[in-house]
Amino acid sequence: MNTLARSTTHATESIRKCLERWISHDLMALASRLGIAGIFWLSGRTKVEGWFSLTDTTFLLFREDYALPLIPPEWAAYLATTAEHLFPILLVLGLATRLSAAALLGMTAVIQFLVYPAAWPTHLTWAVPLLYLLGRGAGRWSLDALLLPRRKG
Repeated sequence: MNTLARSTTHATESIRKCLERWISHDLMALASRLGIAGIFWLSGRTKVEGWFSLTDTTFLLFREDYALPLIPPEWAAYLATTAEHLFPILLVLGLATRLSAAALLGMTAVIQFLVYPAAWPTHLTWAVPLLYLLGRGAGRWSLDALLLPRRKG
């Protein structure tokens, strides 16, 4: 290997290590938690008036547009709207992160396969941070890390 190739390889390795330090799992987890929480929280807020009164439009959407099988539309409206409020709050706090990510990933799957199958590019952008959080956890900047410290060794 010539000198130029060695110096290029060394520079590339140095840049990679620097980026890995700056773009840590903790940063990726925090960004994933905040980003996906915002999407679901804002969606939930469109379904309510005031603090938590479901709108007539919400019930209409669940009766006509969403029309999920096996569950009454009124139940689905309350369950989905509650999930869109509760799980984003937990994600922002980094509390019960894996549970929250799993719940929102399940909700994303229901939306994808039963409600809007053509919207897979959007749903995939939701699934990626949720899968990351499900697999890797909330990171050190979370209540999960504070309340459930990992054992060493």
